[in-house]
Amino acid sequence: MSRIGVALMAAALLVYLGVTIWLAVMFIAVGTPISIGMAIALIVIAPLGVWALAREMQFGFAADRLGRILEDEGGMPQAETELTPSGRLQRADIEPMVTRYAQAAEAEPEDWRARFRLGVVQDAAGRRKDARFSIREAIRLAKR
Repeated sequence: MSRIGVALMAAALLVYLGVTIWLAVMFIAVGTPISIGMAIALIVIAPLGVWALAREMQFGFAADRLGRILEDEGGMPQAETELTPSGRLQRADIEPMVTRYAQAAEAEPEDWRARFRLGVVQDAAGRRKDARFSIREAIRLAKR
């Protein structure tokens, strides 16, 4: 299902690029300094959007691949207590779990599995920024 979403995002990006290029050409054709400036802005912003989306897709595919590998091995962290309705850890359980998985990741700094598990627990704890960092590190370690 997520692959369909990725395909739709890629198609939307292609439409966006087409419209952006067409608008940039139209702005240049007007020939006023403001319209030319807007055309230049469109020409600069469009590739930045493509780059950002490509990086996010690359991250998502790599994280999904590692998650499937870890799941197949039976190594994904399990909720030790009941989760909130949104899928997050209970407040009382956050610190002990994050600390335990952080210590495991520090004990094995070259093990992508430990780092990925830490990222999963951080995400469940609502620490999105830390989770993305840990999962990016797991992806980097898995490439070795």
